[in-house]
Amino acid sequence: MKYLLLIAFVVVIWWVFKIRAVRPTPPRTKASPAPEKMVVCAHCGVHLPLSDSIAEHGVHFCSEAHRQAGKAAGKP
Repeated sequence: MKYLLLIAFVVVIWWVFKIRAVRPTPPRTKASPAPEKMVVCAHCGVHLPLSDSIAEHGVHFCSEAHRQAGKAAGKP
């Protein structure tokens, strides 16, 4: 009886290792893009990526409305 249990135990261990070896590896994640320079909106002070900002005369704004408001307030 004890040999039967020992054989069953070995078979279960073998089966577990076999299942783990067959399991596919998770797909690799893509490398994150390079960090982008952040700028501050001259009107409201929010930080945003340079590519999302609207620049006028070296001053950055977060939206067209803030660019116009900045012009009305006397900012370039």
